Amino acid sequence: MATVRDTTYELLRALGMTTVFGNPGSTEEPFLHAFPEDFQYVHALHEASAVGMADGYAQATGRPAHVNLHTAPGTGNAMGNIVTAWHNRTPLIVTAGQQTRQMLLLEPRLTARRPTELPQPYVKWAHEPVRAQDVPASLMRAYATAIQPPAGPVFLSLPLDDWAQPADPPPQTRTVATRYAADPQRLRQFAAALATSRSPVLVLGAAVDRAGAWEAAVALAERLAAPVWSAPASERTAFPEDHPHFQGVLPFAAGPLAERLRGHDMVLVAGAPVFRYYPHVPGDTVPDGARLLHITDDPEEAARAPVGDSLLGDAGLTLAALADLMPPVDRPPPPARPDLSPVDDSLPLSADALFAALARYWPQDGVLVQESPSNLSALRRRLRFNRPGSYFTMASGGLGYGLPAAVGIALAQRDTGQHRPVVAVIGDGSFHYSVQALWTAAQLRLPLVVVVPVNQQYAILKAFAELKHTPGVPGLDLPGLDIASIARGYGCATTVVETPDQLGDALGSALRADGPTVLPVPIRTDIPPIL
Repeated sequence: MATVRDTTYELLRALGMTTVFGNPGSTEEPFLHAFPEDFQYVHALHEASAVGMADGYAQATGRPAHVNLHTAPGTGNAMGNIVTAWHNRTPLIVTAGQQTRQMLLLEPRLTARRPTELPQPYVKWAHEPVRAQDVPASLMRAYATAIQPPAGPVFLSLPLDDWAQPADPPPQTRTVATRYAADPQRLRQFAAALATSRSPVLVLGAAVDRAGAWEAAVALAERLAAPVWSAPASERTAFPEDHPHFQGVLPFAAGPLAERLRGHDMVLVAGAPVFRYYPHVPGDTVPDGARLLHITDDPEEAARAPVGDSLLGDAGLTLAALADLMPPVDRPPPPARPDLSPVDDSLPLSADALFAALARYWPQDGVLVQESPSNLSALRRRLRFNRPGSYFTMASGGLGYGLPAAVGIALAQRDTGQHRPVVAVIGDGSFHYSVQALWTAAQLRLPLVVVVPVNQQYAILKAFAELKHTPGVPGLDLPGLDIASIARGYGCATTVVETPDQLGDALGSALRADGPTVLPVPIRTDIPPIL
């Protein structure tokens, strides 16, 4: 007779989920024992890294990923990146071991006391099956929940003695819709409003990239002769950044953002919140007299928008439908972005000089994973992306995501056969949040390049302190960290880079390597403005 474990593995095969990310613990061993040869176990040294790797893998493959955690302590370790997966809209099946059912009443060591409450509110569904026989069906429901819009993580707490129990007949493997189209009447209303606007502007977010909708976004922008901005603090890029309509990235504070949109009477936000702010800088959401239209697949996102009219629907389907409904307009295209000023290559390099050099040597079809908050503005100025699926970062603002996500994305490039080169830019502060992810990259021999701008400080926090007039905050300097030695200790190649030419040589060698390379780059310690 088939066991619960047998039936669960068969379901995972049927769902195409044969890669498991995790750090093994005692309560998971009954699930992991005699691990099937046709499955791949991606071993992380910490649960937060396991979740970050699974997130990157799921985003790069376009399929949900399975991450296996260790009861309450492991789930607690993982929570920061579960929060990020929620904000990233990443479909993750998070399973966690639980103590033996026969002892749960006693709450022995490693019992998750309220397992379904622990990951809330950052999972779409959390469940501990009432019977062992319900485990496979619970997994099927978890899968269906995770991938439906808005996608996100789900959580199952699974007692360790369930796996050996006799199984019920296996659940039916089902498919569910992952996209939905907009209401036709409301779509026509949006189209009419755009068609009669004097000066529309598009603000595009990550959901456009998730929907594979760059072409639809370009078609609508050109039909409207409208400028295009990236939504503030977007975790993915949504429009070709060499396109003459592209204007750049909006600031993530209310007053400055509205000022950038001044002169437009219609603001169409697609695939992004309205808006993702960071520091509180008072101001209107949009300029006085402007109307806002919002396209989202998330009813909660629509509900919390402070202004505007919403349209529920997949960003790609909706943008394409709007483009089809737009009549030709009689106005010139928007002016192109001004050219960037030249950089000063004196040493140590500025952030702008570093990223100008990185742009000069950027690999064709390269994928960037970014977690260097204080240098983000310089990076987005100098390095522009012209292909979908080329830029990933954390929507949550929580550090410790970028390095393991880059490992997951690099593994996805190998597993899918795309083999796009992956480069991570990780600040020297962020680097240490999930540094153990380097070991997994080394063990898997992933050709991942990690560029570390080294300014020996939490510069983003110093910038925030300046903005908020809070001097004297302790713990903002990071002396005595030897990035190269740490990287070597985890099995990575490493070279300290100081000049643009050295960066070009080191990057070229690293991209040809059969394992990860870490490139620390000393940069100036100037504190950039936060806005």
